[in-house]
Amino acid sequence: MTLTEKNIHNYYTDSAPAEPRRPALAGDHAFDVAVIGGGIAGCSAALHLAERGYRVALLESEQIGFGASGRSGAQLIFGYACGQDKIESLAGRDAAQSMWQVTADGLDLVRDRVARHAIDCELSWGQLHVAVKQRQRDDLKAECEELASRYDYRSVSFLEKQEVQSLLATERYCAALRDSRSGHCHPMKYVRGLARAAEQAGATIFESSRVTRLERGPIASLRTAGGSIRAKFVVLAGNTYLEGLVPELQRKIMAVGTYIVATEPLGRERAEALIRDNLAVADVNFVLDYFRLSADHRLLFGGRVSYSGLDPLGTERATRARMIKVFPQLAEARIDYAWGGYVDITVNRAPHFGRLDSNLYFLQGFSGHGMALTGIAGKLAADAIAGQSEKFDLFGRIPHMDFPGGMALRRPALVLGMLWYRMRDLL
Repeated sequence: MTLTEKNIHNYYTDSAPAEPRRPALAGDHAFDVAVIGGGIAGCSAALHLAERGYRVALLESEQIGFGASGRSGAQLIFGYACGQDKIESLAGRDAAQSMWQVTADGLDLVRDRVARHAIDCELSWGQLHVAVKQRQRDDLKAECEELASRYDYRSVSFLEKQEVQSLLATERYCAALRDSRSGHCHPMKYVRGLARAAEQAGATIFESSRVTRLERGPIASLRTAGGSIRAKFVVLAGNTYLEGLVPELQRKIMAVGTYIVATEPLGRERAEALIRDNLAVADVNFVLDYFRLSADHRLLFGGRVSYSGLDPLGTERATRARMIKVFPQLAEARIDYAWGGYVDITVNRAPHFGRLDSNLYFLQGFSGHGMALTGIAGKLAADAIAGQSEKFDLFGRIPHMDFPGGMALRRPALVLGMLWYRMRDLL
């Protein structure tokens, strides 16, 4: 079975207030900036550009939050998917220092936006990175010390096994890194709140408006089935959903299937006994498990990745099995929702931001670590368009290669390459 977009129906869509569809693009229009993609990155760019006085159009092929932004594990976490050491090796120590601060600023930006725009998205602070093995425990302890000494990031604390077990009702983990500055939220409510804020600032959003053609030039032209837009600047924030619109970008990223299940409501007492302090949790395996509680006391658990694009074992059964490995006391709990979707990854798992032309900006490659990073990325693109590009240009120092094997063979090559990492998780 191929992973399909039928999985858009999920716990988040059912628990968020219904929203009317926005109209599709019809006719010919002119704007200062056209943003492609209605996820967090695109809505963030549209919001900040509109607040600066630009005439902004946002084009979404489906509905706001349709892609990864509205379906994710929703953990707002510092840093990058590839790790800070990798960023330093790719971009240099000075650039890595500044790029680290970008991720910390991204967390503060979420807090500020939710308060300033009154976005009701169940925002809660506190997150654990947990270790399954002794070597991971040692790595987390070293990371905690490095974050404080090298990056002056002092909201983290290291927890040994007994402390972890006082917070999580599981024997699986031997240590943790706790961060009071990271957290979690309801992702669909958050991205829709950003979209409304962008509209209130003056942006125009078109849904059901897939861009089928992009003509570059000093004034770019974008075409959909129903109309066209001419714009001085374009921001590409569609990631894997651009579907070949800009082939040179698509060669740098790969669509990877991820999966989440939501249990039946467990009741406040039972839920809070599983995870105390309403923490978000993620382990540090390469193929990781991540979980948190919902506002109505369900456990939301993600833990499968499909590099092949196939779902041969069944989303619910396989993800549920991983959940029970962590929380065996949920063996009889009913699964009410099971869904999946695509995230974009780069070869090195570092983010890929930059320009293709002087007026054509792109944001991609969040590699499953985008809840906070996408928001600050949209702001950086808006700042760059307004002439403040220093932070945005830092990311241009990170080299990115095409996935090997070309468009036809790159997915089988990736599947083979990931076997090594899966084996490493088991050692």
